[in-house]
Amino acid sequence: MKYSLSPIGAITSPYKEKFGIPRQPGLVTAARATLTLLPPYNLPETVRGLEGFSHVWLIFVFHGTQAQGWKPTVRPPRLGGNARLGVFATRSTFRPNPIGLTVAELCGIQVSGSNITLELAGADLLDGTPILDIKPYLPYADALPQARAGFAPDAPLAPQPVMFSAQASQQCAQKQAQWHTDVRVLIEQILSQDPRPSYQQGQVVDRVYAMRLYDFDLRWHYTAAGIEVLELADLKPDP
Repeated sequence: MKYSLSPIGAITSPYKEKFGIPRQPGLVTAARATLTLLPPYNLPETVRGLEGFSHVWLIFVFHGTQAQGWKPTVRPPRLGGNARLGVFATRSTFRPNPIGLTVAELCGIQVSGSNITLELAGADLLDGTPILDIKPYLPYADALPQARAGFAPDAPLAPQPVMFSAQASQQCAQKQAQWHTDVRVLIEQILSQDPRPSYQQGQVVDRVYAMRLYDFDLRWHYTAAGIEVLELADLKPDP
């Protein structure tokens, strides 16, 4: 038996590529995203009453890795990227059905005719992610403090302090005005998680790393004192 699913909305987020996206929701609370409903679901009636909830569950498609197919075993980053576990014991993107589940803070709902958007915080979603469904988060049923978490019992620790060059500090202020979000805090929260593969974490190497955020390349390197943000380099427009 096969099922046909259609997106009900799409995500706009600062994350323009897979590298650097936090590995779980809520770790980067400064990240702001919007979910825009698509026709025929862009009706005010579909979100009536949702404003009473502080968080929502989002069921989505791993569209960035869908073409790579699934794997029966994967290497979870929390285990250093070496040990293999069954795909159903992890949250890997390489699944038989490329479907993900995440939770996000609902900061607001904007309704302007047929333009309906949900304002989200703390989402770990790639820009353009198709959303299959939205469900309200129910604390009494969805938060289970007695639950066991296997190989990932606690949130990852922030391993290193994040510093900014004079140039990067100035550019953060410019981007904050442009994107109406605290870009400096966003960068601090992303890099403090150390987005490198687990086997590289803790190493100081002579290399500049980069990831795309909004309309710029974030560039940084690792020093003995911590992580230094070098610059926020504007991306060249596509030809």
